[in-house]
Amino acid sequence: MSRVVTTTRGFKYKSLVIVSFVLFLTFLDNTIVSVALSNIQSNLSAGVQAMQWIVDAYMLVFAVLMLTGGTLGDILGRKKIMLSGLAIFIIGSAVSFLAQSVDILIAGRIIMGIGAAASEPGTLSVLRHIYPNRKQLSRALGIWAAVSGIALSFGPIVGGVIIGLSNWRYIFLFNIILGIIILTLGRLYLPESSDPKGRSLDIKGLILGGTTITSTIFGFIVGESVGYHSWWIIFLFMISFIGLISFILVESKVKDPVLPLKYFRSIQFTIANIVAFITNFGIFAVFFFVALYLQLIAGFSGYSIALSFMTMSAAIVIASLISGKWNGAHQTSLLMIFGCLVAGVGIYLLSLVIAPNITVPTLSWVLALSGFGLGICLVTMNSSVLHIVPSSRSGMAASVVNTFRELGGVFGVAVLGSIVNGRLTNDLIVKLTSLGVPKSYRTLAVYAITHGGNTPAGVNVNPSILVKETNLVSVITKAAYGAFADGLHIALYIASSLLAFIGIVYLIIYINKHHTISDRIVYFRNL
Repeated sequence: MSRVVTTTRGFKYKSLVIVSFVLFLTFLDNTIVSVALSNIQSNLSAGVQAMQWIVDAYMLVFAVLMLTGGTLGDILGRKKIMLSGLAIFIIGSAVSFLAQSVDILIAGRIIMGIGAAASEPGTLSVLRHIYPNRKQLSRALGIWAAVSGIALSFGPIVGGVIIGLSNWRYIFLFNIILGIIILTLGRLYLPESSDPKGRSLDIKGLILGGTTITSTIFGFIVGESVGYHSWWIIFLFMISFIGLISFILVESKVKDPVLPLKYFRSIQFTIANIVAFITNFGIFAVFFFVALYLQLIAGFSGYSIALSFMTMSAAIVIASLISGKWNGAHQTSLLMIFGCLVAGVGIYLLSLVIAPNITVPTLSWVLALSGFGLGICLVTMNSSVLHIVPSSRSGMAASVVNTFRELGGVFGVAVLGSIVNGRLTNDLIVKLTSLGVPKSYRTLAVYAITHGGNTPAGVNVNPSILVKETNLVSVITKAAYGAFADGLHIALYIASSLLAFIGIVYLIIYINKHHTISDRIVYFRNL
């Protein structure tokens, strides 16, 4: 039996504001820690892989459980699940705030991801029920899409300011304070609703999907250090392949699947989710690796990073407004194509200008161009799927898009991170060997470079040795920075190429669908 509380206009507005803040907080934590990684690395002696997990643990759990969170909200009550998830998110933030080791911090991020997965899907479902009027719902969904994009871009800004004022722990204190405020207001003003009829929890789909994604990510990240030829890394990828096939077979037969595959028969729906994946893949190439480069090599302060990324955030807001205004059903595809191409060009230009001596103005305009393209993608990917699914399934459709967004970020950090870390460690060892650096020094140097200047547990380096070996330290540092820069450039090339590729492919599909053969010839001549 469906249950929904009727709300007044003022109550609807308050609910929209609260839902927007829930969305903002959960999406903000995808990127807010990116500018704190250097601080965490030196404080907790975190290696590159550990930093990948600090970012990926949150997004991985968020992505795997998001659609399940939506189903639980439909069955048990959307307000109840949303606020319960927010409470779990706050608890995870508290664990992260108090963490004295990398393992505890990652555990806190996992708890936060569970809470976010329960909270985020309800934001769409609540809007759908408090705005039954299609026109009002369309406006609310536009605000929702804009907030989700702005939250991602505001992460480095908020994080940069907090790091400038204090240290990484206060990022999680910020989460706790804002989370408690939202939780209190949500209890007072959010309406309760549920639609349990015909809904059931797809346990098989959840287990198979989670196993597939998790084993793939573990394989990519752990394979960096043990080697991708190791038998158990190969075994993990085999599990991923078998899990994916099994997941598709199960989801095609289940009555209420966690991922409704039938909608992927539509090329528009499929392309929108691919764009969602690749967009976040590109976003995290910028937010994770560029932010780390700016801290470690370019010497940017938290304030400088916040200032640089502010132009990107402004561009995303402007792009969201423009996309919302011109995003008619017949224009959505063209806007998405345009956004992918602009973002691809912006990230490629970023790879060309990034350097140890880069200035804030130079970085700002390139980030702004990238942000403008990404902002268009973030809005159009949601509206694209909402145009082709029934309004009763709008929450599901947008949740699928957001799942692919999160997966794009997870794989971006894992795959690109393996490339960057591989270049950093392997190239550094080769360089140090060619310089005749003793093996004991090489091992210590690689550990120190990848762990924020720290040494392995129980190993102390006498400062007098460093004074005597000033030239050697300088050579090692220069070699490490060069290796990191090479890896960063490769990561940015991959991200920009994927965005440009999907933009071109969709353009060809669009032309093929909307033009006759003679029209296509004229169209390409006029390009």
